[in-house]
Amino acid sequence: MIPQSFIQDLLARVDIVDVVGRHVKLKKAGANLLGLCPFHGEKTPSFTVSPTKQFYHCFGCGAHGTAIGFLMDHAGLGYVDAVHELARSVGVDVPQEGPPGAPADRRAPALLELLAAAAKFYRQRLKDSRAAIDYLKRRGLTGETAARFGIGYAPDQWRGLEAASGDYDADEMVAAGLVIDNEGEDGRRKRYDRFRDRIMFPIRNPRGQVIGFGGRVLDRGEPKYLNSPETPLFSKGRELYGLYEGRDAIRAEDCVLVVEGYMDVVMLAQHGVGNAVATLGTATTPDHVRKLLRMVDRVVFAFDGDAAGRKAAWRALEAALPHAADTKRIDFLFLPPEHDPDSFVREHGAEGFREALAGAVPLSELLLRGLSERVDLNTSEGRARLLAEARPLLQVLGAPALRMQLGHRLAELSGVSAAEAEQYLSVPQAQHGGRGGGAPWRGGRGDGHDDERGGFDRGDGGYANAGQGAGRAGAWRRSGGGEGTHGPGGAESGWAGGEAPPGGAGAGGGYGGAGGYGGAGAYGNAGGYGNTGGYGNAGGYGNTGNYGGAAGYGNPGYGNAGGTGGGRRGGRKFGRGNWSDRPPAFVPRVPVGKPDLEARVRLLAALHPSLAAVEHDGWLPEALAGWLAAVAALPPGSALASVCEALRAQWPQEVVAVEREAASDHSAVGILSFDEASAEMEGALTQLRERHIGRLIDEVVAAGLNTPQERQRYQELMAMKRRA
Repeated sequence: MIPQSFIQDLLARVDIVDVVGRHVKLKKAGANLLGLCPFHGEKTPSFTVSPTKQFYHCFGCGAHGTAIGFLMDHAGLGYVDAVHELARSVGVDVPQEGPPGAPADRRAPALLELLAAAAKFYRQRLKDSRAAIDYLKRRGLTGETAARFGIGYAPDQWRGLEAASGDYDADEMVAAGLVIDNEGEDGRRKRYDRFRDRIMFPIRNPRGQVIGFGGRVLDRGEPKYLNSPETPLFSKGRELYGLYEGRDAIRAEDCVLVVEGYMDVVMLAQHGVGNAVATLGTATTPDHVRKLLRMVDRVVFAFDGDAAGRKAAWRALEAALPHAADTKRIDFLFLPPEHDPDSFVREHGAEGFREALAGAVPLSELLLRGLSERVDLNTSEGRARLLAEARPLLQVLGAPALRMQLGHRLAELSGVSAAEAEQYLSVPQAQHGGRGGGAPWRGGRGDGHDDERGGFDRGDGGYANAGQGAGRAGAWRRSGGGEGTHGPGGAESGWAGGEAPPGGAGAGGGYGGAGGYGGAGAYGNAGGYGNTGGYGNAGGYGNTGNYGGAAGYGNPGYGNAGGTGGGRRGGRKFGRGNWSDRPPAFVPRVPVGKPDLEARVRLLAALHPSLAAVEHDGWLPEALAGWLAAVAALPPGSALASVCEALRAQWPQEVVAVEREAASDHSAVGILSFDEASAEMEGALTQLRERHIGRLIDEVVAAGLNTPQERQRYQELMAMKRRA
């Protein structure tokens, strides 16, 4: 059996937006994301995903659940398989509890519980430490800000957390990253607190749960910052400090500011710049960029203006390139060398910081500036090096229109024509495996369709076989060029804390002879714009399995073994807006039916008996009404086990179903708060009432509406339906 504590820890680590986003195209809609429901046919999106609450809900069919439930319902996986699939996606192993009757079974505390207790302990100790309070005051921090961010203090004690933990020797204390367990020189095991004499910054997941800590020394000492180690809940390369606390300001500004330090985030928030987050002692990673661009349309990286800051900015640029989009904006803010965001906002205030923010450098300018500074543009060798160093960067840039603009700018700087620059930049980095040929800035982005052939088939030449851009085996009048580029909390008070050649667009090959717009024929296989075949004889839009199967928009012509955005043999996929060179994480979904609303209501009532008091005028199914009445008659606050035992004799099958559902809990009902469960119950009852009204309307219509009474009844029912 999989421990329930592991399930909670797993759900705390994964992001349901990532899980659902692999299968559903999501767009921002306020605090949530919106898309077309994968569980029923609809044209108007009613399927929402909540990053904060980490569950999905469809207002059309009622489908609802966590990341585990989504994999079960969408991919057709069993509960255990879904847990294992989700665990594999984040690189953790699934533990197993011993068989029934195994000796020495103490319940392992969930890591989240241990981390929450530690956070509370650190907040309390801050109040007791005058040195810690004085340090924070010298930094200009107020008690209200400390309380908002849950800042605390780890006392200078080897086993200080022993007072906050029920079992300091539990293995989970090590797994949570709170303590260190070493063998001393004498061969004896020694266990002690990881964080000692440090200001503690809790790091929260999108649900506000503490998943790790960052600790800063009070004055001098090494390391200056100490973070939690990699744990089942925490990964430095994926998490960002302040993302939970700044969620409202980030959403309101549609912009997020990425800084380097915890205190930068805290002090910016205190001065009214609440949309800042910080990396956790590591360089910006592609995961960071992807996560932020999913939330906002503008990301600004703020760095010091010194050499170290510019080096960090370049690393951030390289991480951002694959995830850039023509509808998104990535900028870089360089502060004066004597300032960091903390000191700058304290000296110039929020308005001064926003003025500086308005002068941030766009990604394209930083890229061109950075490349130009490395070379001597007055020499042929320097201009050649400019193109050489730009080529790999442009080939991974995920914004095709921006890539085209940069291609023209590079042509100007290097003193060559656009066609010459395009030809050079289209050559793969290495034969049979370079990153794409065919005009790196002319290839369109992947369209998100799955494909069984082409794309990322590096054995034939780089990113995006069967992808947009001048393609394989004849890219831009070449007879063997590379492939197209694409185809590839509660607040405590006080201190708490990239021209066709003469003769047309590719005679004997067109826009990519024997290749072009999508491998194996496209936009002019053996023909081009009108030579022996016209607009793409035996080629064009639509690889096998994409825009029009093996024939596309017409045969001969638009379509046959080509396509505007393929995928690797075996099913690689172009994600929305950028490339994704990874195998499909999950099996294709199987058809599923609508949720069993009656079963949902029974489970909600059994978990929260006070929700069973439902007033109805006969629209509830008789058996369900009886169940609710029986639950409502039980003592208030009855536990699930008590409810099941009380109802087992009268509803044995229903009780078994409730127990099974509660045990697996793939619908996530068991982790809902009372208010969330109440809203879920209201939604389910509303849909049941609508179904009842719909059945009555069908009966009246089937009767023919022949009498005034039937017509009146029809009008009444339609009015009820509109109100519902």
